[in-house]
Amino acid sequence: MTLGARAQGPRVTVKAAKGLPFLSMHNGRFYQSAELSLENPGDSTTVTIKVKGVPDVALGLGSGSRQLEIFVPEVKKETTVAFAVESAGKTATTGKVDLAPVRKMTIYILPHSHNDIGYTEIQTNVERKQMNNLLHGIEYAQKTKDYPAGARFIWNLEGVYAADLFLHRMNDQQRQDFIAAVKDGGVALNGMYVNTLTGLCRPEELLQLFRRSNEVAAQCGVKVESAMISDVPGYTWGTVAAMAQAGIRYFSAAPNYFDRIGDILQQWEDKPFYWVSPSGKEKVLVWIPWKGYALSHGMPEGLTKKFVDDYVAELKKKNFNYDISYIRWSGHGDNAVPDPTISEFVKDWNTTYAWPKFIISSTTTAFSAFEAKYGSQLPQEKGDWTGYWEDGAASSAFETAENRASSSRLSQAEALWAMRGGTGFPVDRDREGWKNVILYSEHTWGADVSVTRPLSQKTMEQWIIKKSYATLADSISLEVLNGALPQGAANGFDVYNTNSWPRTGLVLLSREQSAAGDKITDATGKTIPSQRLANGELAFVATDIPPFAAKRYTLAPGPSFGGPTTNSAAGGSAVQADNHSLDNGILHVSIDETTGTIKSLKNHSIDNEFVDTDSSGGLNDYLFLLGNKLSDVQRNGPVTITVREKGPVLAELRIESDAPGVAKLVRDVRLVNGFDFVEMTNYLDKLPAELDPHPGDYPWANLHGKESLNFGFPFHVQGGDVRLDIPMAIMQPEKDQIPGSCKNWLEVGNWADVSNKDYGVTWVTLDAPLVEVGGITATLLGGQSHPEVWRKHIEPTQKLYSWALNNHWETNYRAYQDGIITFHYALQPHKAFDAAASTKLATGLSQPLIVAPAAGELAATPKLQLSSQRLVALVLKPSTDGKAWMVTLFNPNEQSESTSLTWTGSVGAAHYSNTSEEAQASVDGPIVVAGQDVVTIRVEK
Repeated sequence: MTLGARAQGPRVTVKAAKGLPFLSMHNGRFYQSAELSLENPGDSTTVTIKVKGVPDVALGLGSGSRQLEIFVPEVKKETTVAFAVESAGKTATTGKVDLAPVRKMTIYILPHSHNDIGYTEIQTNVERKQMNNLLHGIEYAQKTKDYPAGARFIWNLEGVYAADLFLHRMNDQQRQDFIAAVKDGGVALNGMYVNTLTGLCRPEELLQLFRRSNEVAAQCGVKVESAMISDVPGYTWGTVAAMAQAGIRYFSAAPNYFDRIGDILQQWEDKPFYWVSPSGKEKVLVWIPWKGYALSHGMPEGLTKKFVDDYVAELKKKNFNYDISYIRWSGHGDNAVPDPTISEFVKDWNTTYAWPKFIISSTTTAFSAFEAKYGSQLPQEKGDWTGYWEDGAASSAFETAENRASSSRLSQAEALWAMRGGTGFPVDRDREGWKNVILYSEHTWGADVSVTRPLSQKTMEQWIIKKSYATLADSISLEVLNGALPQGAANGFDVYNTNSWPRTGLVLLSREQSAAGDKITDATGKTIPSQRLANGELAFVATDIPPFAAKRYTLAPGPSFGGPTTNSAAGGSAVQADNHSLDNGILHVSIDETTGTIKSLKNHSIDNEFVDTDSSGGLNDYLFLLGNKLSDVQRNGPVTITVREKGPVLAELRIESDAPGVAKLVRDVRLVNGFDFVEMTNYLDKLPAELDPHPGDYPWANLHGKESLNFGFPFHVQGGDVRLDIPMAIMQPEKDQIPGSCKNWLEVGNWADVSNKDYGVTWVTLDAPLVEVGGITATLLGGQSHPEVWRKHIEPTQKLYSWALNNHWETNYRAYQDGIITFHYALQPHKAFDAAASTKLATGLSQPLIVAPAAGELAATPKLQLSSQRLVALVLKPSTDGKAWMVTLFNPNEQSESTSLTWTGSVGAAHYSNTSEEAQASVDGPIVVAGQDVVTIRVEK
């Protein structure tokens, strides 16, 4: 702005003049806006604003300051426009205003409420709030139905959890009103159930995360094409495949805008892109809007002209080159009520201005409009968007492990029901089990004061409910599984394989299950080697259990049989144990007699020592850290090693010691006869961390009392590459991470692997979902708002660290945990890496063979067989409508694989399907599954 000299006389002045990025239509011509800031230190007067080519504007001007909007003809290039201000017929002042061409933009507004299930208040109150929000959303959509185009209120359900509650708890009329509102577009469904930490999910859990939206959409007669997630920064790669399976094409990701989010906003805010699935066959359009989901939280005044000016300037600063944008509007806090004032703003704005144009919409409407215009221009990214907030799950490690087990158990239970014929499959209980698994993985772990006031009523009440999700998932999964099993004779039992490949596995019969005796015979009368363990269990190896089938065994009085137990497929000899080593002719394992770590791991057929002997510690190394200085890392004290089991089925060493952070540390190392992997079980009697000595003292809670525990696994595999199993994908750190991913820690499903072209080692983790690669790099305590402090690169390495426990957060997650916590690991040295073999090993350990009393006809013939053993079935279950079998196949390999499905008994037509379970294209010929792809088949009964 340039201001001229002020004339003598009237003292009206222009303090500032600026162009505004608005266009309005007058008499068929576009005019753009400029804002003049006038100052009148004298009495009230009348002034006239003169701009060439525009009628004069006269107005009364009181004493003091006033801002005035003037309209000048639209400019097509940067232009300086002169103006004059007259008062009493004389020029009071002159000036110039710089104008730039106004972009004709459409800005979509997505109203919603951010659903924190807890945090600011107890979860039960949040449920009531969100159902009331839905009632108000329906009401406002109906009231504004006849507003001008774009101004009607539309309520986006951030997830379908509120809809699920609504449909179960509200009366018939309210349910009908909801369905009608969805049908006419007043309420929009988005595909996620809740705002989940996707990196914690097991494969079927990730599919189930979107399953309920398909069901609700079917009730309403619509399709779900979009998903929203709020607050959570980072998402596991398989989320793309899971969304594709649910028919979702658009993903509105809106993370927290400041705390523990790495550089995710710097990389992706208002930079829409296509996120490509692990197979490369699917993609979703992803877009993080300005300030994530919380833009409106800092705007108590609502939408204003100033906001529009600031927003357009923000887009220009970012070099945002599209004429369509969108913002989230989540009210004025978490779990906020719908804000109908935005409809009034849009109605008034669009009446006054032609551009920018505002449209209140659903996610699908906004994203589909953008895609139609710009889809061909968008970049594509293929890789894991590794999450930042999953680390908090290690603040409640016991419950996290419990929930992982429940997720796996529900998958097994569904397969058992299919194997047993499917009649009576408890659809509602199965759904309830998955709901609780997902609610535990939801991002709201506890109260906002969970660390500053960890013993407060608010914190304790919310934790009781959060913990109950894991507890309920455990009990319901057991109920559904046991409901599929028959009740039979005490001296006979069946061993079920719920996987799609033949299984040989260790079976442990409890003291009660094996009360009839120690002698085990199979269906042919052959005596099976068995071993009564120190804890009273009876152990034996069940061999060659067919896929989705069972074998029958009989117990009788008599001693256990100690004959040859070698698995012929694996080779080897009798298992042996001494005070510091185990050997079964396949593997040799040596224990360090001072530290209790594994100091040597060898496979007799591979010329390599798999322990990095140059490292400061061996495998399964206990590493405890108070604070974040790596020089303060502590190990366990001197160990006592005893031979707990000596064979013939298995040998086991128990390693006991004191250790920092725990009352006692016990590590069991087990080697089974004929097996090419070694198992470790670590038992911690955890002591609680130091709590805030002055409740409410945030600075203390932010940085003090912090602890973490890692189990170190420094492998020796020359030139080996690290691979991580994640839900429905396999990724390599750094190589397969898109910009904005967390690299200080990563999430892992069941296994990791370190391999070169000739050999490697697969590491299985059943309970702990977090891993650090190359070193202990998870040392960021409390609130972290600076992107530069986060790790930017992961260098080549063969060292893995299982990040088992921590309390690093300053809010939300737990400040302490105590009691018995167990971590299970396994190690399998192998020759060339085989993704299918690693997947089967780890899945088998997470989904053990199931034992049930023998009853009725044995399910000896596989319910389903895949002709290709390079594929795995993630899911085999009765369909929800009871009319079909649902099969979800996953190909862990890089190359495409094809398979046919062979069923026991007659089946009907087969169709490709997805999480909706609807029949789509007919299956004609072999089923082809691309590398790291997921395919779902519906087979009619």
